Amino acid sequence: MALFIVTIRVFAITKENGRNMRFTIHNKRLEFAYIKTTLLVLFCTMFLVKGYVPFEESGENYFHVYLNGEEVGVVNDRQHAENLFIEARRKVASDNTELMFIDAELEVKGEEVLWGHISDDSLIISRMLEILDMNVMETMQQSYTVKVNETMLNLRSTDEIRALFRQAVAQYDPKGRFAVDLVKDPSRAAAAMTVNIVEQASEKELQAARDAQFRAGIQGFLATAGEEIIATSVQKSLSDYELGISQIAFDKQVEIVEAYLPENQLISMEEAYQELLMCQDVPSEYIVQSGDTLSEISIKVNIPMDELVAMNSSLDSVNSTIRVGDKLTITIPEPELSLLHTQDVYVEEIYDAPVQYVDNTSWYTTQTKVLQQPSAGFRKAVLRISYENDTEKDREVLDQVVLKEAVPKIVERGTKIPPTYIKPISGGRISSYFGKRKAPTKGASTYHKAVDWAIPRGTAVKASCGGTVAKAGWGSGYGYVVYINHDDGRQTRYAHLSKVLVKAGQRVQQGDLIAKSGNTGVSSGPHLHFELLINGRQVDPLKYIR
Repeated sequence: MALFIVTIRVFAITKENGRNMRFTIHNKRLEFAYIKTTLLVLFCTMFLVKGYVPFEESGENYFHVYLNGEEVGVVNDRQHAENLFIEARRKVASDNTELMFIDAELEVKGEEVLWGHISDDSLIISRMLEILDMNVMETMQQSYTVKVNETMLNLRSTDEIRALFRQAVAQYDPKGRFAVDLVKDPSRAAAAMTVNIVEQASEKELQAARDAQFRAGIQGFLATAGEEIIATSVQKSLSDYELGISQIAFDKQVEIVEAYLPENQLISMEEAYQELLMCQDVPSEYIVQSGDTLSEISIKVNIPMDELVAMNSSLDSVNSTIRVGDKLTITIPEPELSLLHTQDVYVEEIYDAPVQYVDNTSWYTTQTKVLQQPSAGFRKAVLRISYENDTEKDREVLDQVVLKEAVPKIVERGTKIPPTYIKPISGGRISSYFGKRKAPTKGASTYHKAVDWAIPRGTAVKASCGGTVAKAGWGSGYGYVVYINHDDGRQTRYAHLSKVLVKAGQRVQQGDLIAKSGNTGVSSGPHLHFELLINGRQVDPLKYIR
């Protein structure tokens, strides 16, 4: 460019001097030579200045670069434009740990020129970065998914996951005896991890190891009976036990996998702890047992009676009748992931000896007799107690010093399976349940000690259980009746019959035809009155019918 300025200046001076002198042919030639020189220098300079493209007859040599429709610069080579775009994308990836989805379309338009200005590479890349940043469609964070059964939680880092499980373990291991880490899951081919809880050696155990090494060193020098004296173990006392937590583990498999997820799908460590390790109400089922009442079930499952009624469409109110075998929906508070842990504890306690049983093969399993009453003992002991979260599941005596021996309770029990009871008729509609009622007719009891089924007169009545007929005939207000004594000591009664088909003393089997239903005695209509007596007292038959 300096050469160009000098040339113009020489031309200007020549022109100024020419005004004061007479032009000659020689002067005109000289002036023309200057002009030609100036144009030549100017022409050459256009090709030497940085940023301009020389003329080529081979075709396109000047390329406009567009990203998402916006021009970002000009280059002299199509491939160079693509290389700059690759570099811009590389910078985006290196400057961000997250996975980004960007809407980006590169377009290069070429033309053939004599000369033109070429954009600086750094300016093109800078402009590309601006456009890429404005066109980010979605950012995916590097994260980790914790899976337990069907529950999946997304956290930002492995540090958060470690902290999550350390917090869970720390509530039962305040001294930090156990370490928590993430390790590759050997059961999975993919790059999955799981939680590893390992016990760290205590100072007492480390000292014991050092003592063992020391003794081993001394024993190496001994080859006589003295070695046996050193090797003789001293009996362990209660004070030698390492108390506190001895084992800890999760009750379910924990799976951890790396993932890239949007920010709105990630949760904090506190939220993950709440969802995974804190108690939630889990739907469950309770099967009504013999002797259950709604109030007793409410106490058992720790659910108020009104809530229990609201959970079950089969219950109309807290006074609804329930029957043996009924299934009630309940909720049990439990976490998705539980901690199984054992504690070794020292106790001084009153204790009971385990109950001792004497089997009697001629008795039913419902029959028992206490042969010896128990008496509590007293001991000092080291116990290993197993827990699931805060609930004790089992306990084992590791060692004990008994100060007073406990006397066990001895119980004789039957081993025969007791007979079952079936509904004595087919079909029918329950017209009166067991319990309080309004008397349906004059002379009838307001406390009904049976179950009534409304059925047509003459319906077949069958033995609910096998046994011996105790009574068959007229039974005053009961009309015609049949009583059957059963081998388990119970008795069934069938009343208001139209016809009796068995005799007293007759042996019948379960399901045998014993009578026809009717409307005899104090009765408001054709039905079967059915009683079940245990130890001479009527009970609700529906709780025992299979």
